[in-house]
Amino acid sequence: MRKNVLNSPRLSELKKRRQRVFFAKILISGLGLLVIFFLLAYLSRLESLNIGEIKVSGNQFLETETLRVAIETELAGKYLWLFPKTNILYYSKNSIKKGLQDRFKRIGDMTFSINDNETLEISLTERTPKYIWCGIEPKETPGNKCYFMDKNGYIFDEAPYFSGEVYFKFYGRTDTGEPLGAYFLKQNFRQLVWFKDFMIELGMKPTVIYATGEGDIEIFLSRGGTPAAAPKILLQADADFQNAAENLETALSIEPLQSKFKKNYSSLQYIDLRFENRVIYKFQ
Repeated sequence: MRKNVLNSPRLSELKKRRQRVFFAKILISGLGLLVIFFLLAYLSRLESLNIGEIKVSGNQFLETETLRVAIETELAGKYLWLFPKTNILYYSKNSIKKGLQDRFKRIGDMTFSINDNETLEISLTERTPKYIWCGIEPKETPGNKCYFMDKNGYIFDEAPYFSGEVYFKFYGRTDTGEPLGAYFLKQNFRQLVWFKDFMIELGMKPTVIYATGEGDIEIFLSRGGTPAAAPKILLQADADFQNAAENLETALSIEPLQSKFKKNYSSLQYIDLRFENRVIYKFQ
């Protein structure tokens, strides 16, 4: 009797009706979502919801028109072939920022705002040249290119030729092997600069820092001529710079180095700080 009830024509028809209702609901829901999707796509194209003008400020060396064209390129096209990238509700700030910074290494930070409903205003800061990076090894060769570096050791633009010691120079390999868009000694650059500044406080005149690639740092002092002929301070690239600074200060304050450094500076070859709590020096 139970088997007959479960397989009765009436119950079978009821199951089929429920299935038809279920699939009808799915179809209606799908069509509804599709209508909403295309409605949103239509609304996203309304002129009042899209960027109509681009303004750039804060640039000093980079040309405004060049930047504006680059921004337009980043905003060109559509998402899913329907939604314009220029829509003010979802335009990608990160995409614009990354695209411009990849193309123009001089650009530092950027801020975005939408004004007058359709105007995208971008305020940017340009990196300030603090030092120059002049290659892997300290060689003064004709046509040798140097590049500007910011305070963090980021190399961002080719520098013109400077005679004399206008900018402090760095030599050595970058983190990518290329100059532009690379960092120089990213892990301890600031500590190294601090050590250089400490040397200046001691009355020394550092002009060049050279990372040898073998784990050593050579800091050349001003004496005219090429860096190779100048006296230098030696230390390890991963040194405790605070401890090295204290050792250098102590060594320069006691005899015999104190007098020799003052009277025979022109004959100084090096002061070696690579050994813990020990300072080795040599004069010609």
